[in-house]
Parts: sequence; structure tokens; C-alpha cells
Amino acid sequence: MTTQTANDLAFSRAKASIPGGVNSPVRAYGSVGGTPRFLVDAHGPYVTDTEGREYVDLVASWGPAILGHAHPAVVDAVRTAAGHGLSFGASTPGETELAEIVRERVSVGSQKPIGKIRMVSTGTEATMTAIRLARGYTGRDLLVKFAGHYHGHSDSLLAEAGSGLATLSLPGSAGITAETAAQTLVLPYNDLDAVRKAFDENSERIAGVIVEAAAANMGVMAPERGFNRELSEITRRGGALLIVDEVLTGFRVGSAGWWGLEAARVVPDGAGWEPDLITFGKVIGGGMPLAALGGRAEIMDFLAPLGPVYQAGTLSGNPVAVAAGIATLRLADAAIYRRLDEVADIVSRETSAALSAEGVAHSVQHAGNLFSFSFTSAAPRNYDDVRAQEAWRYPPFFHSMLDQGVNLPPSVFEAWFATAAHDDAAISRILSALPSAARAAAAAVAPQ
Repeated sequence: MTTQTANDLAFSRAKASIPGGVNSPVRAYGSVGGTPRFLVDAHGPYVTDTEGREYVDLVASWGPAILGHAHPAVVDAVRTAAGHGLSFGASTPGETELAEIVRERVSVGSQKPIGKIRMVSTGTEATMTAIRLARGYTGRDLLVKFAGHYHGHSDSLLAEAGSGLATLSLPGSAGITAETAAQTLVLPYNDLDAVRKAFDENSERIAGVIVEAAAANMGVMAPERGFNRELSEITRRGGALLIVDEVLTGFRVGSAGWWGLEAARVVPDGAGWEPDLITFGKVIGGGMPLAALGGRAEIMDFLAPLGPVYQAGTLSGNPVAVAAGIATLRLADAAIYRRLDEVADIVSRETSAALSAEGVAHSVQHAGNLFSFSFTSAAPRNYDDVRAQEAWRYPPFFHSMLDQGVNLPPSVFEAWFATAAHDDAAISRILSALPSAARAAAAAVAPQ
């Protein structure tokens, strides 16, 4: 009889009370198999499971641990805020301070796309509100999204949404009515002709286009040169709004997010455009439940109480979460971003080298310091390309790394996240695990 580990017992207990034993589907290890690790501690670049085993972490709470886990200054800010009360159900000065920081950071020269900002609790809530606002502002009903882009789990956004849906091989979700689904047009990513055609055929109905600033939920996939800029032109000419989802990229790939990299001409052919609305999550809350949407003041003023588009939340702008966000953003300076870029470059380069040494066909995708691997020799440019890869090579690679003390995203469709706390010792542990993991990927056999 196989002895159950502490993680096995924790998972069995969870499954008795929680659907699938998890509160977010990717955590269930559905695409890699095995027992999820139940984590009880995190510090710097490391996480520790319920069995006391420490792992070098490349999940980073799916992005917000940009400084490393449990950074002392962030923990102190949270502790201080909590000492004054966990929630007031009223406005606080911290909300204004964080809004001012965001407005200041998301600017390049004279370009300042954030006039006003509304705080919410989750990325799903931010994108849902942005879409409602676009419809209310334009008086139109149709939304355009891109296959493989994930914008949270609200009803109109789950068609071909990448992320957990891709991991579970689901095309969408039960419980979404045909009428709701019909209000969303799903187009191939990086296909401007498809966008132009959609506007030609629905010129008076499209309220907005929502796009990940750089795709990071079907693996990482940066937009092709000039794609975002042309989207802004198409939506402007068509009287629609462009919603740029920076829940993952915002304040992680740079101090002003992916849009900031384009506006500063770091990304070729990206400059000279501004989004109408931007959504934020992850880093903005420093690991606490906090998200936001922002944009031009005249659009944002359509939100209640000034305008007719209703949005509310008892915990919106929660003072403890706001304190974590302020501390994180104030600490995330140029040196932090340089270190993130360095760590991402080393880990992605050496992982690719290990796979190449074993003859494993793959491509490396980057969007700033976000990166991932696709098990195909040609770099994918859309969701169909991503789904055509030899994804079955990832589970043995993942488990080999896990067994050697490296915690990777439990899905080939997710981004890898470095932190500024990954020092030489942590990186060395990652690199030493790569050769045997690459051999495991090379030895994998396609399912029948």
C-alpha cells in the first residue's frame, strides 16, 4: 500500500468540502497530473509546502510577488494597516494615494492615458466593469475579443479564453446563455484583417475591443509589430473603445506596464497610441485582492455616482490591500525591473538550452520579463498554433522540476514569473534541475 503524503491528505480533505479540492481550477494539476502542493509559507524566491519541503518558485502568486514573497516592507505596511481596521465600508486616504501613484506611473512623456481610476477587488471584476462601461458609454452591445486571451470568468469573456479553460480543454463554460455568447465576437489574435472585417460587418454595434496588452494566458505571446497601435486606430475610426487588459503585464513588465514599453518605443512599431481603458490586477495589490480600471476622465465619469453605469463593491479599495499595493509600487523601481529582466533572461535561455541539448523541439516566447515555452519548433502566433503543440511533453518536465525542488506553473498554457528576490543561489537550483527535466520531456510519449 502506498503511504499518503501530507499533500495527499490535504488534497483529499479539500475535495470533501471544495469542488475539485481547489478554489481556482489550474491549482488542481489537471493537465500535469499528480497531487497539488498545498503551500503554507513563502519568503523571497521560495515557497514551502505542508510537508515542509521548500521549492524555488516561478509562479510568484501568478505575478504579484514582483519583489519576492513576504517582502518585509510590504508585510509591515499590511500589518500597520490591519492594526487600524480590516475594512471600513467607507473611503480612505490610501485609495487616493494609490490612484495617484498609478496615474503617475502609467505615463510616458506627454502621454497620460489614465485620467481617473476605479478600484475593485479582482481582475475579473475590473474587466467586467470595463466592458459594461464601454457598452454604456457607446450605447452599443457587441464586444470583440481574441481567441486564447483570458480576461476573467465573467460570462461574456469565456469563449476560447485560454488559461484554465485551455488547461482543462474546455471551449467555454456551461451556464452561459446563447444570447450572452452572441454578444461577443472571437477573432484570431494578431489578425488585423479579421478585426477590420468585423468592424465592416458590424460598424454600428461594436462597443469595444478587449485585448491583453501582451498575451500571457495561452503561454506568453507578444503582439506582432504595430498590432496594438492599429487596434487603437480601428476602434477610434469605428466609434468603439479599446480596452487593454494589463492584469498580468501591468507594473510587472515595466513601471508603466506593456503599454509603457510600447509608448517608450522599447517595442518596435508600438509607439503613438493610447488605450481608452486599462485594467489592472496582480501587482497593483502587492499580493492582496485588489484590481482596478482606469482611462480617460470623460469615459470614467460614466461610472456611478457621476454617470449611469453602475458598479459597487463593499471591499473595493480595501485599506489593507491598498497598503500592500502602495508599498509594492513604491519599491518597484528601475533596479527591480533590471533584476526581473536579468532573471527571466537567464532562466529562459538556460531552459531553452537544456531542451535543445536533448533535441526537444520548442520555442521560447517573451513579453518583457514574462516568458513561457511552447513544444513546437515554430513560434506560435495565435491560439490555434498554441493548441497544436506537443503539450504532452510538459507534464514530465514539470514533475521532474518539482521533484528537484522547483515550482513551475502547472500548465503549459501559463506564463513563468521571475521575482527580484531570485538570487544566484535560487537561480543555481533552477539551472541544476534543468538537464534531467529536459531528458524527461524528450522521453515523453504522445497519448494514444
